[in-house]
Amino acid sequence: MTFMEILLFVIVLIIMIIGLAGVILPVLPGIPLIFGAAVLYGILTGFKEIDLHLILIFAGLTVFGLVVDYLANYFSVKKMGGGRAGAIGAVIGLMIGIWFGLVWIVVLPFVLAVAFELIVGREARQALTAGFGSFVGLLFGGLIRFIIGCVMIGIFVWTVLF
Repeated sequence: MTFMEILLFVIVLIIMIIGLAGVILPVLPGIPLIFGAAVLYGILTGFKEIDLHLILIFAGLTVFGLVVDYLANYFSVKKMGGGRAGAIGAVIGLMIGIWFGLVWIVVLPFVLAVAFELIVGREARQALTAGFGSFVGLLFGGLIRFIIGCVMIGIFVWTVLF
């Protein structure tokens, strides 16, 4: 590897690590940032090591990570005894909360799951349990995204270095 290739690799790896931090601190787009960094590396190196096949795999992992995040929230509310209204409220809260930072990503799914459950006539205790389910889903979705991010970075490093 030339000095410029090494420098590009290090810069892209730093962007990916920032993306991994974004999985935990949702101010950053996380997995899409990791994907974007891989695409950038591919473009700047003429897709020598990172080819279209790998880009498609990374695109699939990115979409999977985003979908799992929403589904984890939805199904955890349902698993905790919440109804469809609470599950939908949690997903809406997550989609809105992503734009406002970490606190809102935790608070809005909980609040909207509880509110939607109360609107459809559930008892307060049952609505709160559904809200707690949204928090569990958030943790599970974050864990899955973190694992996917680590896998993507690992594949990238392996592909470029070996």
